[in-house]
Amino acid sequence: MSYEVSARKVAERLNIELVEMPEFSCCGLPADQVNHKLMILLSAQNLCTAESLGLPIMMLCPGCYSTLNKVNRMLKGDKSLREEVNGYLKELGMNFKGTTDVKHFIQVLAENIGLDALRRHIRRPLKEWVVAEHYGCHVLRPSKYNDFDDPEDPKVLKSLIEVTGAKCVDYVDETECCGFPVAGIDENIVLQLVRDKLNHVREAGAQALVTICPSCFLAYDVNQSRIRRLMGEDYDIPVIHYSELLALALGVDPKELLLNEHRVKLDGLLEML
Repeated sequence: MSYEVSARKVAERLNIELVEMPEFSCCGLPADQVNHKLMILLSAQNLCTAESLGLPIMMLCPGCYSTLNKVNRMLKGDKSLREEVNGYLKELGMNFKGTTDVKHFIQVLAENIGLDALRRHIRRPLKEWVVAEHYGCHVLRPSKYNDFDDPEDPKVLKSLIEVTGAKCVDYVDETECCGFPVAGIDENIVLQLVRDKLNHVREAGAQALVTICPSCFLAYDVNQSRIRRLMGEDYDIPVIHYSELLALALGVDPKELLLNEHRVKLDGLLEML
């Protein structure tokens, strides 16, 4: 919830018009391992909804972004697949034409708004903040489809963080997965991956970890208390959505951002404002 609220605040400050799509459904990612064709059809239905409005799609969730972006490109580039999918969509009164684009939130900020324009909107530079960044797997991979940044040495999020005035530090294994997708199989793997990441972030001297994925946010925020309870290790490293970081730098009142939803509180960081 706090991710969406802060993203809407940012959009308002940057004059990005957000158009609601009530007919929008699940992107299909959770169904992919069970029924690949169902995933394609669910994504195609959403793409058709956007096409009917003549608008591109901006996603906050990297999983949704990766799925819809991949299917969009697959259907545009594969005539036989497109014809097969349109055969199913016809029953819904839909037809995929390939006239829309899919972008993640940070891609819109970097490409459509631009770093220089963002800098001109900054009202409260976060000069005392030292943070680390975590992309999440789906924004960068598969690179065949998600190609707006380098999957091995990504730069976009770090550049966007530095626009806010905060310092973004490098650390070991920056592009490693948070482990969230395997939580239902072995949550101990998740806790170990989170523990390793937080150790590296702390060693780099970061005061907080910045994410762009709601699942990654939960992995690093919620699991800190579990690690304290099960492993006796206390990190107390706040995890913050990039949209929240940018909203604060744009001058949005912290009270408007639902920051109380965070398990690891940001009180120390907010005091520096």
